Amino acid sequence: MKLFFTSLFLLAASICFAQRQNVYFLKNNGKYVDVRDSADYIRIVREPDSASTLYNVAEFYLNGTQKLVGKSISIDPPKYEGPCVTYYANGNKQSVINYKKGVKTGSDLEFYPNGKIYLETIHLGGDYTQGSQFWDNHLIQTNRDSLGNATVTNGNGYYKGYDDKFTYIEEEGNIKNGKRDGKWKGEYKHTHVTFTENYDNGKLLTGNAQTEDGKTSTYSGTRGVPPEFKGGIESFGRYLSRNIRYPDLARQKGIQGRVILTFVVEKNGELSDIKVSKSVIPLIDDEAIRVLKESPKWIPGTQFGMPVRVQYSVPISFTLGN
Repeated sequence: MKLFFTSLFLLAASICFAQRQNVYFLKNNGKYVDVRDSADYIRIVREPDSASTLYNVAEFYLNGTQKLVGKSISIDPPKYEGPCVTYYANGNKQSVINYKKGVKTGSDLEFYPNGKIYLETIHLGGDYTQGSQFWDNHLIQTNRDSLGNATVTNGNGYYKGYDDKFTYIEEEGNIKNGKRDGKWKGEYKHTHVTFTENYDNGKLLTGNAQTEDGKTSTYSGTRGVPPEFKGGIESFGRYLSRNIRYPDLARQKGIQGRVILTFVVEKNGELSDIKVSKSVIPLIDDEAIRVLKESPKWIPGTQFGMPVRVQYSVPISFTLGN
């Protein structure tokens, strides 16, 4: 299962299509775009059904094929509640995931593109989106090959995890009582890294990784750590509040809003490639960019014990007091 970092939020600009319906155009990387022709898929959020407080969320590929259906306690970004079903472009189910207040809970199923069950997991609770690993709060119950043959049953067996496109086995090893156990090995072709690891009851004891140019590293406890502003997210919030200068013209006109910026935290902690993914007005956008450009260096992210470039997103809110 691929180690990944996600941004602080799934964020986007919205287009109000009607009073009771919002339409959003998205790229596969989660970035929202302004026009349909630039999008990879479309999200539609409709008002709750009668006697319900949950918004109806549906996503579609550009050819009209269903991509997702679920319910959310919020409009944007969605914060799913209950079962959420996703689909491949060929119409087959991709996953059935259960949520509580936007956090995965209970069991979920993942499928191969041919419709066969790939993986069944049990979520142990907690939000794993802020840099924690898939395995930190999941138990593997079932793992099958693309023909339907089980390699893990009732939490025991030999796991084979594929890359996102099911083109090669990314990692493999023993599962005992739903957790990693013993020796594991794998390869992340997109980063050209091979690795071996040793586990005991789900705990990563030691890991050794090697890049294609011969660099090696050792690590323990976790494969990766996300980048972080020194002092954490609360310190970052204090930095923003101390340094943002509300544009006078925007203040005079009472303009408020939330700018979403995407950027890259480089291996040395510097921020680069700062872009606006959700705009308010140019004056406010430019101020958000300025204050982020002047940010002190972050603590860089690591993967397999080595510094890595990580793309990140943050919201910066501009709000006028009463």
